[in-house]
Amino acid sequence: MTVHLVGAGPGDPELITVKAVRLLGRADVVVYDRLVSAEILAMAAPWAELINVGKDPNGERTTQDQINTILIDRGHQHDTVVRLKGGDPFVFGRGGEEAIALETAGISVAVIPGITSSIAGPALAGIPVTHRNVSSAFTVVTAHEDPHKADGLNWQALAQLNTTLVVLMGARRAAQIRERLLASGMGRDTPVAIVYSASTPDQTVDRLPLHRLGQYPVPNPAVIVIGQVAAAPVITGLPGTDLTQTAHLGAEGDPQTRQSPRDRRPAQLTKGFGRETSPQPGLPIVQGTTS
Repeated sequence: MTVHLVGAGPGDPELITVKAVRLLGRADVVVYDRLVSAEILAMAAPWAELINVGKDPNGERTTQDQINTILIDRGHQHDTVVRLKGGDPFVFGRGGEEAIALETAGISVAVIPGITSSIAGPALAGIPVTHRNVSSAFTVVTAHEDPHKADGLNWQALAQLNTTLVVLMGARRAAQIRERLLASGMGRDTPVAIVYSASTPDQTVDRLPLHRLGQYPVPNPAVIVIGQVAAAPVITGLPGTDLTQTAHLGAEGDPQTRQSPRDRRPAQLTKGFGRETSPQPGLPIVQGTTS
C-alpha cells in the first residue's frame, strides 16, 4: 500500500513526466487538485476512483485535514493511490504535510517530482529566471503563507537581493506585494512580468513596472516575475506573447493595446541581455511608463 505524491507539471499534458503517466495508468485512486486538467485526468486507469479535492479561491474548499483523511483512508484500502498536484508536490503543494500524515498512519509514501510553474511559467514566456549578465540567482516565494507561522517572509531582504523574485499564488495579493517591496526599497520601475495560465492555450503575459502591479485585477492562476529578467523576452513569437491579441488596463484604468514582442524591447532594458535593440515605432512601451 503506497500513496504516490505526483507532480502534474504546469498544465500542458505533454509536460507531465513519463513515470507519472505510467503510474496513473495503474492507479486505483487518483486524488487531484483544481489545476489538474481533464486531459491529464484522462490518463488515469478506467477503473480508478477520481476524487476532486481542489481548493477554489472563490468557492468551496477542501481543508487539508479532510484531504489527509481521504489519503489515509484510501491508502489503507488500495495498493496504488496517486495524490496528483499541479506543478511539483513539494513546491508550495503541501506535499510535506501529507507525507508526514501518511507515514504517521503507517502508509508508505513515494514522490514523483513535477515541473514547477515557478520555472516553467517564466520559461514559456521567454523569461530566464537566471541570466549571467542580469541575475545570478532566483528566489521563489508564496504570497499565501500560513497565518499561524511565527516568522513571515522578510520582504526587506527580498527587495535588496538584486536577483529574480518569483511569486506564486500572488494574484489576489498583488497590491500588497507591490507595497511591501516598494516600502522595502525596491525601485518603482523594476520590471514585472505576469504569466497567466502558463503552458495552456490561454497563456498570456503582461509586462509592467512594479509601481503598477496590482492596479488592475490579476487573474488566477498567475506566476509573477519581478526583476530585470522580466523586462523583455529573450525569445520572440512564443505562445501568449503576441500581446496585440488582448488589452490591459493602463495606469489610469483605460484599456490600451499590448505590444507585440519586438515592440517591447527598449535598449535600456535589454543591455544586460547582450542586445542593443531599439523599439519599433507605432505602439507605446508599457514597461517604461511612469504614469
